[in-house]
Amino acid sequence: MKILLATDGSQFSELAAKFLRCLNLSLNDEITVLHVVYWIPFLYDKESYFSALKSIKENIAPKVIDSILYILKDVKAKISTAILEGSPEQCIVNVTAESDIDLIVMGARGLTGIKSFFIGSVTNSVAMSASKPLFITKPPGCHKERLKILFATDGSDHSLATARLLSELPFPENTDITILNVIKPILLDMPQTFFPEINERMIEIADRAKANECVRSERIIAEAEEYLRDRFSHISILSKEGDPSTEILRTSEELKTDIIAVGCRGLRRIKGMMGSVSRNILTHSNCSILMGKTCT
Repeated sequence: MKILLATDGSQFSELAAKFLRCLNLSLNDEITVLHVVYWIPFLYDKESYFSALKSIKENIAPKVIDSILYILKDVKAKISTAILEGSPEQCIVNVTAESDIDLIVMGARGLTGIKSFFIGSVTNSVAMSASKPLFITKPPGCHKERLKILFATDGSDHSLATARLLSELPFPENTDITILNVIKPILLDMPQTFFPEINERMIEIADRAKANECVRSERIIAEAEEYLRDRFSHISILSKEGDPSTEILRTSEELKTDIIAVGCRGLRRIKGMMGSVSRNILTHSNCSILMGKTCT
């Protein structure tokens, strides 16, 4: 597996590096540690200010790389490094494509004061525009000996791509994984105020539709379990009813999971867009996120 670890030298990037220590990587795996030197428009016109800033960033860049290499010193994978200049998100996307990367790993920099509700612009941009899967760490990160993963699937191609990714990643053998499918309420678009006025015919139709959805949910979960059965020995299954984003986040909190794995449909023709569920999970999750990708 070829992994791109993007680092900005922050504690969030260090958490991303520590996650890689949890994986059973081998010499057949490759990690590229990337740091991008970005020139933020400076407020002063004097060239001396710009030159000083440029010099400082160039001097710091190798130290940023070295700090990550120290964290990864016991990891068995082949490790290479790269320092580039330019837009961080564009450089990450370009390196991913040029080097045929299998997984992007990066830390989510939360915004002070509202940490769990908004992630940094670079992380968000890469999540929306990259065509390859991402692992995004959030504090406290994933560095426990026994990880707990919540895999939310809707049976779509991008969910199945996420299941394949989970089966390929070298997680510890004792990792716990819970497969979750959320059924949307049949009468979701009808105000509860008017529920008493629903006639028996509508109730019968709704009950039949719900029964069909339950059968479909069982089929979706069974298909996901088929992908994961040979890889994970600790698998639980859950089927819930409600708004998918809300139920996924609530279940993650209840189970105290370390990772939420969810599929993300990348849209090549509408850059910067992704599914509402994956976007909500990325924004509001209090734990790390693994996003499987398919592009159309």
